[in-house]
Amino acid sequence: MSKLGVAIIGLGSAVQPHFRSLVDLADRVDVRWGFSRTEARRAAFTRDYGAPVNGDLDQVLGDPAVQVVLILTPANAHLEIAERAFAAGKHVLVEKPLDATLARAEQLVAAGRAANRRLGVVLQHRFREGSRLLKRRIVEGALGTIEAATLAVPWWRPQSYYDVEGRGTLARDGGGVLLTQAIHSLDLFRSLVDVTHVKAAQVVTTALHRMETEDYVGALLRLANGAPASMTATTAFMPGEPERIEIIGTKASDQLHANTMDFPHDAHRELWRDFLDALDGDRDPIVSGEEALATQRLIGAILKAGGQG
Repeated sequence: MSKLGVAIIGLGSAVQPHFRSLVDLADRVDVRWGFSRTEARRAAFTRDYGAPVNGDLDQVLGDPAVQVVLILTPANAHLEIAERAFAAGKHVLVEKPLDATLARAEQLVAAGRAANRRLGVVLQHRFREGSRLLKRRIVEGALGTIEAATLAVPWWRPQSYYDVEGRGTLARDGGGVLLTQAIHSLDLFRSLVDVTHVKAAQVVTTALHRMETEDYVGALLRLANGAPASMTATTAFMPGEPERIEIIGTKASDQLHANTMDFPHDAHRELWRDFLDALDGDRDPIVSGEEALATQRLIGAILKAGGQG
């Protein structure tokens, strides 16, 4: 089987777990290019990873040896790059969220379908070992009927994090704690318990941060079977605690904890493995554009219920 050529677009801090994953999957992929418009980032990428770099996006997307484009730029640039990649006949794996607004996210998903190319989204929490085990227990009926569920994301980000230009702004990131941080946990939560409705929400920016978007959200939710659920997410909980999912069933209860300071690349690698398997099998990846869009729509509904957006 010939290797798939991969181009990485955007060489910031998000690149490390992806490149390590691609090294682990070197029998299936070949990193053809690392692209950045910034010379310093291209030099750092070459120094750290020894892979070829390019500052000409047209040249990268025009390379016939590239079949997959990984987009790691800020959210507000995802749509344009993805559309160009699809037009060039490439499959796309894009970092969360799909884009900075729901309308642009919907346009990105539609572009992939129109081009008959596969689209995957980096929401790797679904591929953690504990997540997969809990999903299997639910599907196999070990918990019985789900009667209630809770999600808590008590994270911490210092003000210096938001002092970086563009962070926590609508123009670049599209949102605050929900779209930028808690989207991973909320996507996993939605996939586990089938959240369908938002009953009420509070969306605020605490006095701990100076930022345009929210750093605290609390919401009352409802599952597809009518059971109640709730969630809280914040980046104002010093010094930060593991995210938690708790599920109450008629046969048993279960919970899932994840250390936010633990950053192995295992989940990224398994997400990549599924994406490559999807291309081989001519199917959608587990975290398809539509799946990520459903989570982004849920975020939009929570913000709307809280008087935002």
